[in-house]
Amino acid sequence: MISTTIFPGRYVQGADAIGQLDAEIARLGTKALAIIDKGVMALVRDAVSDGGQATVAVEAFNGECSDEEIARIGQRVAAENANVIAGIGGGKALDTAKAVAHAAGLPVVIVPTLASTDAPCSALSVIYTAEGAFKRYLVLPKNPDVVLVDTKLIVGAPVRLFVAGMGDALSTWFEAEDCRHTQSPNMTGRVGSMTAYGLARMCFDTLLADGAAAKAAASQKIVTPEFERVVEANTLLSGLGFESGGLSGAHAIHNGLTALPGTHAYWHGEKVAIGTQALVMLTKRPREIVEAVYGFSEAIGLPMTLADIGIGEASDADLLKVAKLACDPADTMGNVPGTVRPEDVVAAIKAADAEGRSRKAKRLAA
Repeated sequence: MISTTIFPGRYVQGADAIGQLDAEIARLGTKALAIIDKGVMALVRDAVSDGGQATVAVEAFNGECSDEEIARIGQRVAAENANVIAGIGGGKALDTAKAVAHAAGLPVVIVPTLASTDAPCSALSVIYTAEGAFKRYLVLPKNPDVVLVDTKLIVGAPVRLFVAGMGDALSTWFEAEDCRHTQSPNMTGRVGSMTAYGLARMCFDTLLADGAAAKAAASQKIVTPEFERVVEANTLLSGLGFESGGLSGAHAIHNGLTALPGTHAYWHGEKVAIGTQALVMLTKRPREIVEAVYGFSEAIGLPMTLADIGIGEASDADLLKVAKLACDPADTMGNVPGTVRPEDVVAAIKAADAEGRSRKAKRLAA
């Protein structure tokens, strides 16, 4: 059996790491076009200058990773005769940069300003319509050439987004373990390596060891060793774990939950956390694992009940709709060990919700 594991070409992280952007661009080319989220333009503009080893032109990202935006920026790439692309900002700006670089056949440097998902390291862009509706996934032939993470920028973002990133990362080991047991494919279409599965476990262990302290540091806007380690877990370890280890029920349940409008105000990682809690029930993980998942969720303030993601009044029919979507053959529920029926998923979601409500009731009574 052939295993395949994929990585970004280079990962750079630390406080003030954006000061290394010029040098990292210069390793790849002489003239870059930097696609920058408007919301962070003032924060990063001084670091994106023309006075270093490479010339850098700036293009403001218009807010949607659409075919129209990719084509618009592609025209600017040609006009500037750029030979490197950089993306700076949130997920849609980064996905746009990856797609623009792919279309132009150029290397790309990714600079996330949030640690809310594990997408920066991936060989994937999510394409939307110009109005913001999901359109398709663009699977890319390679991962970013450089991922540069400035933790001083990251710590300035809202704490809720950092916690949501931990919610996304929390699923990584459980889903990779499901794929390991069932020999299910990762994002390359092949099984993962022992390295990928080991990094997924390291992600989980790092969250449990440092998550609460990292959140406290984020709340105070200070970069500590614990904060650095969790940023790495959210971004690199979780990214490698999901892409090369594989996905299973937590993300499938997340995808099903998005069918209920009440969940739309909540972040990806917040809904994935609910999916992970349901997954440990669905797969009958040992009680000590259930305790670890809920204890961690409670300690950092992740959602633990359906009410926490806006669907506390969801009916059995609503939950069956979620479960049927989660069990769609095109999704990743098939990577869970055993045969999983929509009715099993409904039962797991209800069990997870009951566990969360019980814990909240005990906390209020204490």
